[in-house]
Order: sequence, then structure tokens, then C-alpha cells
Amino acid sequence: MSRLVILGGGESGTGAAVLGKVKGYDVFLSDSNMINNDAKEMLSKYEIPFEEGGHLRENILNADVVVKSPGIPDTVPILVEIISKNIPVISEIEFAGRYDSSKKICVTGSNGKTTTASIIYFLLKNAGLKVGLAGNIGQSYAYQVATCTNDFYVLELSSFQLEGMYDFKADIAVLLNITPDHLDRYNNEMEGYIRAKFRITQNMSKEDCFIFCADDEISISHLNNIVLHAKQLPFSQKIEVKEGAYVRDDKMYVHYADQDYQMFLNELSLQGKHNIYNSMAAAITGKVLNIENEVLRESLSSFKGVEHRMEKVLKVKNVLYINDSKATNVNSTWYALESVNTPVVWIAGGKDKGNDYEPLFELVNERVRVIICLGVDNSKLHRDFADKVEEMYDVTSAEEAVNIAYRVARSGETVLLSPACASFDLFKNFEERGEKFKEAIRNL
Repeated sequence: MSRLVILGGGESGTGAAVLGKVKGYDVFLSDSNMINNDAKEMLSKYEIPFEEGGHLRENILNADVVVKSPGIPDTVPILVEIISKNIPVISEIEFAGRYDSSKKICVTGSNGKTTTASIIYFLLKNAGLKVGLAGNIGQSYAYQVATCTNDFYVLELSSFQLEGMYDFKADIAVLLNITPDHLDRYNNEMEGYIRAKFRITQNMSKEDCFIFCADDEISISHLNNIVLHAKQLPFSQKIEVKEGAYVRDDKMYVHYADQDYQMFLNELSLQGKHNIYNSMAAAITGKVLNIENEVLRESLSSFKGVEHRMEKVLKVKNVLYINDSKATNVNSTWYALESVNTPVVWIAGGKDKGNDYEPLFELVNERVRVIICLGVDNSKLHRDFADKVEEMYDVTSAEEAVNIAYRVARSGETVLLSPACASFDLFKNFEERGEKFKEAIRNL
């Protein structure tokens, strides 16, 4: 019996452990932190032994294969030792893909991947297809493969997940954009991050489709560096393309093989330049899968958006509060600020990932009146923005941030939580940051 060791007891690790058990492995799970009660219940249900609060080498170094959670870098001591012993280390996605014969639609990008994956999933559900949503979103892919059958999976994939994928193949791969993000994981070098993103195209054949943004300079400049057999389907708001999607005047046009689809931009449920890109990528996917135009139109015009992504929370005293906690990088925040048409009280900050804030300077100058820094170390925000706004404040809780925003925001303005940073200095994750922000607004 092969021994499978899982590192990390979150959604991804627990799902991989369950799949391993179902497939007859001798499974052991190890987490350097404490494991939450739901995960523990799941592990006991499947009789999977585990340890928490640290790694014991004798439980781990006898593995035939290790599945590691995406958040664990290869530099942690136990992984250095595992790799030195030539024990294969793979991601949960790679592991689950070995036991899944469904069609896989894989979405990556620095920004917009959760929204785009969610639109595609919504679209496929509306078309009556048997589809699962997984990866960086929803229930673990491995757990779904272990416990149910689907004909399609829509997988949102981060660069961290892609790093640990080798034989896995996407049937349709979507690359939305590449902007600086997670550079702390890549020695502050963009090339490593770009290479990780392009792994989404590995192993694709000429029967597969690669959907990408023709307006994204980094993606385009690296396209020629990869061996790509898949059919290329670009989308653009700047040029017209023969196959793929483009915008002309106030309409989106999609062409694939002998199929056409068009839609007025103002009919899209999600507005803003970045959401047009997301909707185009989803529409091309729909046409590749031969989904009827009526289903496409109904889905793209009724999709409700993703929690923590430009989520309108409440209007209080004619001030709109928007939760964009999922904006964990500069480019994401750029799109958020660009889409708000009123003066802004901007709540920013958190764990810096090697951020360069320069792309935000012009928008902050034009639109932001007050910055509230929500983080342990806000020195970089002060250095870069102190001369561009009227007031700056430092806070260490969402409640404090909302109370100050309530005090300083003027009628007709927008309070925007769009941190441009990771959440791990003060919160468990971006979801907790967003929830605390919403809770504080409701308590005003």
C-alpha cells in the first residue's frame, strides 16, 4: 500500500486526504498549525490519522508521495528535507486530476479568476450540465472527485497550485492577465511568477483551447516562449480578432468556429472594464462548449457577482460602503478605484507582498480624499501616498476602520475596502477581513 502524506489540514489538504483514503492509500495528514474542528470531524469520519501543531519527521519522511497545500512554500524545513530525499511533492489538483476523467476548464490570472470561474460555472449550470466548481474556490476538487461524479469541473487555479502540477491537463485554459503579485514567493522576480501562470497550458493538445487576453502585455510578450499546441482564442477591448472575442462600439462580439454571439455591454450584469474581460472569457468558453446563445445571454445578464469582490454592502447617510477584500494586489485595487465614480475614502493595507504602488498614484490623486491604513506596518503606504490625500489614519481592526470612515466620509462619497495587500497580518484570510468589515458597517 502506497503511503500518502498530506501537508496542511485546510480545505485542500483534507479533501486530498479523503480522496487518498477512498483510493486505498495509507494516508497521514500533518499540519504545523492547529486544525479546525470541521476538518478534524472529516478526518475522523474517514479514519485518517493526523498531527497538528508541528511536523514529526518519522511520520512524514516515509511517504511515497506528498501532497502539499498551496500556501506552503518549498523553503520550509520539512519540505527541503522531503525534496532532498526525492519524494515526489504534488498539489491537490495534480493528485485529484489522476482520478478524474471529466472535462476541465481551468482559469488563472492575477485578477478576475474567481469572478470568471464563477460566471463559467453559473453558465454551465444554466445549460443543464453536470458541473463542479473547485480549486481556489468552493469545496476541494479532491473531495468532490472522491465523493461525486461530474462531467465538467471549473477550476480556479493560483500560481501556487500550478507550481505543483505536472501531468495534469486542462481541456480549456483561461489566462486573464499577469500583473505583479505574490512576488515575495518568487524572490521578488517576475519571471518565476509568469512561468508558474503559464503552467496552465502544459500538456495541452491541438484539440484543446487556450483563451487569453490580447491586451495584456506580459501575457502576449511571453506567448512565444512556450510550446503551445492548443487552439488560441484571444479576447480584447482594443483590437478586433478573427476568432475569440472583441468589443466594437457598445457591443461584445464572440466568434468560434462557425458560431457567433453578440451582446450589448450595458446588458452585462457586471459592469466595469475588468468585468467586460471576465465576461468575454466566459462567453468564449460557452461557445467552445456549444452553449446556446440564449443561455449565454441569460447567464451573463443575471450573474450576481462574487462575495468580497466589489460587493456593495450598505448605504449609510448617503455614503456607499463597498467590500473588495479580495483585492490582495495592486492591480486588483487599480480596477476597483477605476470603477468608482465618486470621491473615495480608501481602506488599504495588510501584509505587503513586494508591492509597487506607483500604478495607483494617478487614480489616488484624482479620486481618493482619505486613506485609512488597516495593517500592522503601514510605513510604505504613508511613504507613497501621504502627499496625495488630505488625511491618513492608522488602524488595526476592521471596526476601527469603519468607525473612522463613518466619521470622515462626506455625503455622496464611497468607502472602499480594497486593501492591495494580503490579510495575514491581522486576519486569517481575506474572507474574514471582508466579513469583519461588513459586520462593522451593519453595527453603525
